[in-house]
Amino acid sequence: MRVEKSIQVLRLGHRFVRDDRTLTHLCLVSRALGAETIYLEEADRELMEKIEEVNRSWGGEFAVIEEGSWEKVIRRAKDEERAVVHLTMYGLPLHHKVEEMKSHSKYLIVVGGPKVPGAVYRLADYNISVTNQPHSEIAALAILMHELQEGEELKREFGKSRLRIIPKEKGKQVELKS
Repeated sequence: MRVEKSIQVLRLGHRFVRDDRTLTHLCLVSRALGAETIYLEEADRELMEKIEEVNRSWGGEFAVIEEGSWEKVIRRAKDEERAVVHLTMYGLPLHHKVEEMKSHSKYLIVVGGPKVPGAVYRLADYNISVTNQPHSEIAALAILMHELQEGEELKREFGKSRLRIIPKEKGKQVELKS
């Protein structure tokens, strides 16, 4: 029997204007691939409203939580017995640790920002890279979430929604529910 994974995401730092789309995409990917929550050091009202509208339209209860202290989020995750996985291109290769990481059922995935404090590396249970080359943190998050959940996140149902895509080989069909 497959155990459902509980995933939360912590985004360290944020450069407003420059990272606005990146932050939105981190939220959307986290939500779409099964995370329950993303913690942001600063969250503007517009972003929070966008995500609430996505939940209303497409279903789900994904939460954006503003928390000024990344350290509090990590310590709380450890108290909840979550495996803290820090995504960094300087970490150990994902394929070397993924089987060990799958033994956990609860995670906090830490996605770095402009400059990650050294304490994050020390507090993390795993410092993991999907590649040791420069790359997108959004892609790294998606790959990690996919590996931890063994593809089950792609079958996820989002419950009550106003919109639902009807999959088709060609063309587009969206069901509007009343």
